[in-house]
Amino acid sequence: MDSNTKREIILDNYSHPFNRGIIDDDRYIKVNSNNESCIDNIDLYLKIEDNIITDIKFDGEACAISTASTSIMIKNMIGLSVDDVLKYIDNFEAMLNEEPYEDVNFNEAVVFDETYKQGNRRTCVTLPYKGIKKAIKEYQNQQRTS
Repeated sequence: MDSNTKREIILDNYSHPFNRGIIDDDRYIKVNSNNESCIDNIDLYLKIEDNIITDIKFDGEACAISTASTSIMIKNMIGLSVDDVLKYIDNFEAMLNEEPYEDVNFNEAVVFDETYKQGNRRTCVTLPYKGIKKAIKEYQNQQRTS
C-alpha cells in the first residue's frame, strides 16, 4: 500500500472515528489507556458476551495516530472471540516490532506496518491495544470469580 493511501486511511479514521462515544451501561467493561508523555488519553468500553466481543466504544482525547488506530482496531475486533482478539494483538505487535507474524487479516490496520520507522509513534498506535488487553484481563478475572 502506498504512503498516500495509508495517509488517507489514517486521516479518515481520525476525522470520522468508528464507534466514538461514551456509554453508560453496566454490561460494558470500562478501561482507561493513556500515554504519560503526551495528550493521548482514551476510555474504552467493551461488551463481551459468551467470550465474544459484541461491542467496543471509545472516547477521549488523542492524536491522529492514536485515534485512527483505535477506530481501525474497533472495526477489526467486534465479533471476534477473546482468544482471537489476543491472537490478533500478538500478531499486530509482532508486525510493529518487525518480528515474524501470522497474517490475521489486519484490514486497514496494515497502514501501521512501517511504524517501526518512527519509534515514537509505536506508543500512539498501540495505546488502544493496551486498553483492550486490560479489559480482557478484567473480563477473565470476572469469569473466574463468578
